[in-house]
Amino acid sequence: MGFRLSKIYTRTGDAGETGLADGRRVRKDHPRIEAIGEVDALNSQLGLLLADLAEQEGMWPGLSEIIEVLTPCQHRLFDLGGELAMPEYQALQTAEVERLEAAIDLWNEEVGPLENFIMPGGSRLIAQAHVCRSLARSSERRCQTLNAEEPVRAVNLAYINRMSDLLFVASRLIAKRQNIQEILWQPAAKEPDREG
Repeated sequence: MGFRLSKIYTRTGDAGETGLADGRRVRKDHPRIEAIGEVDALNSQLGLLLADLAEQEGMWPGLSEIIEVLTPCQHRLFDLGGELAMPEYQALQTAEVERLEAAIDLWNEEVGPLENFIMPGGSRLIAQAHVCRSLARSSERRCQTLNAEEPVRAVNLAYINRMSDLLFVASRLIAKRQNIQEILWQPAAKEPDREG
């Protein structure tokens, strides 16, 4: 890589604009910057999930497989951020989407069908997987907003969509591997009808 940051602040963004790799200046709330920021937030939270999984791996050896599948996702999310920052740059390939789909199918077989809505929680790991899942959905929305204005490659949209699916199934698999009962949604109790 030829790019190195020799200076962290440049003062060029103080007026609310930032530069893209192609030299364009855009508002910091431009849909492209929003998408980059949301993917970055997901990557940061995924890093936290991976750190927590690594800490618990000795206690729950079944977590190793989850770490192996999720670790490359951080790098691919960085690639996605790069593509969003440099639209002419193409890093993600269809094989990466297929890798996620294979993991989703395998893990889904193990956890079994979903019979009710589940709540984030039960353990810190499960809750953090759900935080990542919700950020993946938010990233997808930001990428779709950008796509409505400026085209985003279909493989990028597919990848971020599969990430949320993968993280949902990962949260269920973590619960199973930790022997923790999933927290099922409990609808509010209905009050009896009152005649006026």
